[in-house]
Amino acid sequence: MNTPDWFLLVLTFPTDNATARMRFWRALKARGCAVLRDGAYLLPATAASEADLLELARGINEAGGTAHLAHVGSRDEEQRRLFESHFDRSEEYDVFARGLAESRKTLSALSPAEVERLLRRTKKDYDALVSIDFFPNEAGTRAEAAWQDFVGLADTILSPGEPHSTEAAIRMLRREDYQRRTWATRQRLWVDRVASAWLIRRFVDARPRFLWLPSPADCPQDALGFDFDGAAFTHIGERVTFEVLVASFGLQKEPGLVELGKLVHSLDIGGQAVPEAAGFEAVMTGAKHRGLSDDSMLSEMSPVLDSLLAHFAANAKAEPESKV
Repeated sequence: MNTPDWFLLVLTFPTDNATARMRFWRALKARGCAVLRDGAYLLPATAASEADLLELARGINEAGGTAHLAHVGSRDEEQRRLFESHFDRSEEYDVFARGLAESRKTLSALSPAEVERLLRRTKKDYDALVSIDFFPNEAGTRAEAAWQDFVGLADTILSPGEPHSTEAAIRMLRREDYQRRTWATRQRLWVDRVASAWLIRRFVDARPRFLWLPSPADCPQDALGFDFDGAAFTHIGERVTFEVLVASFGLQKEPGLVELGKLVHSLDIGGQAVPEAAGFEAVMTGAKHRGLSDDSMLSEMSPVLDSLLAHFAANAKAEPESKV
């Protein structure tokens, strides 16, 4: 006997409620249901799809239609392949990729706010498509590459001057030589820059002045640049700017600071996953969507970084005790 591996929803839409019919049809489409024939919809059997289809069935019944959910299996391998073919998203991925290609042509002419709106809209479309790609194939891989390339291009517009890693020795510096200085970085702060500015103000320079530059070329000669090519503090080797600052000023023994550096590293250039990173990125993304100025962004993210530092410091203190 075949193991059941599909949910089959057999339904009739409400006949006297066009609005409800359209709502249920859109819900079925959004969940990626395959249409076997009028009134017969198929999904791979998962706990999530069962919950979704049961909720839809209840709604259809309450609106005056009928809906029955069955758990079925493929009769044989040929039928399984036939059912899977109904979920081939290649054409949808190709449409998405063509849309990205068209958007690329005008991306450089858009304002930063327009670029961000376009990114949010296309990310929503991409995430929705990936969520219903139950049997990934090469088309999905191509679309992912196109999406990452598009995001990279958008990032160069939103954050010109993203630093490249250099190979150099990190010099040990004295904090007392870096007081009341002017520090400059690229405007439209993101993870490494906002964390570096917070680090400078909390651990290095008690009374810094920050400049947010439209371009690295605008950096004054007497300012200490950070997080752009040619800056006094930027990526070195495998370290992001935050980690370079920590090493430069001998801050590695500050409780939790190295662990916080790993979070910044993972969000800025990837690498080892840090569980807390997703939450920090979500907070930053929300702050950016609110249209905060760079000064306001630093003010709002500083308490978040303070709390993360306390969290990592507490974890580091608890780990040795738990081993006793």
